[in-house]
Amino acid sequence: MKAIVKPHAGVAEPELWDREEPSAPAGWVKIKIKAAGLCGTDLHILADEYANKPPVVLGHEIAGQVVECGQGVDEEIVGGRVTARTMLTCGKCRYCRVGRTNLCPERRSIGSALDGGFAEYMIIPEDNLHILPAGVNYREGALTEPLACCVRACMEIGRLGAGERVLIVGPGTIGLLCTQLARLGGAHVTVLGRPEDKKRLQLAEELGADRILTTGDLAPTKDKDGEFETLIECSGSAAGIQTGIKLLRKNSKVIQVGLSGKPIPLMLDDIALREITLLGTFAQTWSSWNLAIRLLARGELKLRPLISHVFSLSDYREAFAVFRSGSGTKLLFAPES
Repeated sequence: MKAIVKPHAGVAEPELWDREEPSAPAGWVKIKIKAAGLCGTDLHILADEYANKPPVVLGHEIAGQVVECGQGVDEEIVGGRVTARTMLTCGKCRYCRVGRTNLCPERRSIGSALDGGFAEYMIIPEDNLHILPAGVNYREGALTEPLACCVRACMEIGRLGAGERVLIVGPGTIGLLCTQLARLGGAHVTVLGRPEDKKRLQLAEELGADRILTTGDLAPTKDKDGEFETLIECSGSAAGIQTGIKLLRKNSKVIQVGLSGKPIPLMLDDIALREITLLGTFAQTWSSWNLAIRLLARGELKLRPLISHVFSLSDYREAFAVFRSGSGTKLLFAPES
């Protein structure tokens, strides 16, 4: 089968390999991949800024159809339309025991430590499966993983509330999903991007943002107290983080979602003297997946407008080039296209 692989350790470029089609071991299922999303984490893996064990098939945002069951798995699941939690964990450590499996020290993820979804087929433990709601197609279903990350950030860690004045920095897929979740909770949302993010910012407005801004719109001010009570930082860039913090009020909070992959200078005095709370959020847990699926089933969110490009596996060079250029929003691989 065709698969997009990180071929070796260190910094690497993706390659299209012919891999042996996997077979499901006991307790696992085999999925025919229908759609798989490109994510910034994939670039961090290629740049060796995120833990990985090459050679490994990339891709952790997936949707597909179950085509084979390993021993002990009920065969009634065959034919099921599914997405899948990305992490395999020990189930025994202090974090797993309280449901914070994303912090398990033995955590292994598809697309980095285990073969992922940029392939025609993938295997995953049955316990990781989530059934796609009837009204959600495969391409939308591939966005369930980033949605679960945003649910974790906005609803479980950030606990956004009605009337909260929220600034979202970075109008990529994660920022646009956070925009919808924040509005769903009744927050007033401003989305900030660069001048070159014009199309993404327009989409943010269409998806419910109360206001959009570019960094070019920001004027110097003598007022040391900002406008916003909450910053959801989705860019992972030094400029985004630093600018966002300067726009916060005293006694506010930062929800750091974007990963930078490198050290970022940060004036801790800006945090301490204004009593700003800094909240980290990483990946997702079972509870955030469960809530994401429920939101999709109720039709609460718009995922289709986020999908800007769909590529075949063979067109991987073009896909990565478009993704790195920042000219799209969510890019998908559809192995059958």
